[in-house]
Amino acid sequence: MKQVWVKVDPYDKKRVTTALEGGADAVWTPPGHAAEVKTLGKITVIAADGDLVPGVDLFEATLSSAVDEAEIVTLARSHPVVIHCADWTIIPLENLVAQSRNLFVEAATLAEVKTFSGILERGVDGLVITAEDLGELKRLLKLVKDISPPVELAAATVAAVKPLGMGDRVCVDTCTQMEPGQGMLVGNSSAALFLVHAESLENPYVAARPFRVNAGPVHAYIRVPENKTRYLSELKAGDEVLVVDHQGKTCPATVGRVKIEKRPLMLVTATHKDREFATIVQNAETIRLTRPDGAAVSVVQLVPGDEILVALEEAGRHFGHKVTETILEK
Repeated sequence: MKQVWVKVDPYDKKRVTTALEGGADAVWTPPGHAAEVKTLGKITVIAADGDLVPGVDLFEATLSSAVDEAEIVTLARSHPVVIHCADWTIIPLENLVAQSRNLFVEAATLAEVKTFSGILERGVDGLVITAEDLGELKRLLKLVKDISPPVELAAATVAAVKPLGMGDRVCVDTCTQMEPGQGMLVGNSSAALFLVHAESLENPYVAARPFRVNAGPVHAYIRVPENKTRYLSELKAGDEVLVVDHQGKTCPATVGRVKIEKRPLMLVTATHKDREFATIVQNAETIRLTRPDGAAVSVVQLVPGDEILVALEEAGRHFGHKVTETILEK
């Protein structure tokens, strides 16, 4: 999820409140207002008397030449850089996005937010919203907060389903109500993460819990925002995970609670082309994977030949970051 800052210059209490309610990560104010902002809500203040001081903790730079590009790249190695350009063209910004992180640009319109967020399918790292109208500010904040890159899913064929012994299983309860067809990507290896369906369906045994994914055992990987993975055992309240639907659309969700309990487990092995991979889930009727059409299928009903959705990648992971090296996982 991208960082979004709101420019509040001149200072306006209503604008600060709108930024807070819209989930902004920071407000940028003239000097002398940081203390007042803090009385309205807990948020980072960018100002001479704030949490981040322009010219010290972050920099502004004008982009007009290749020389400017090089200077911005150097600055962005250690600090956020807000880029200004009198006549925006996409190519210079593409060059910067390809080389750097910590890049911010100002945006005042829907078109600018969409353009800057999608450059090279990654976009800049943050936006400084300058829209003056409060209604437009609310709309742009919602748009930025909802932007999350899609993931590519493939249909894998179930090869085997095998009951296992007891193990420590993790339920991830979020602050988000998930719909049918949505869940989280979990697996034994980051090379293949299975789309584990949310408990959003009614069944004769327990009520639907659409905020929950009964994800898998403590050792498993789960995909989180920014194309990273975490171990399920690491998650805690306040962390973010990635909610994914059967079409690959994604959105971040905040973890509200994690439950680790001893439960009987099941190994699900699947294949895609010449590759074989596996995940472990709780052995229970209410645990479901996801078919290519978005339908949920209980793991106790899986049989060889069934198709389920997985996210595949070639590279391995190092501390959750994607890396290119020789890694063999069995």
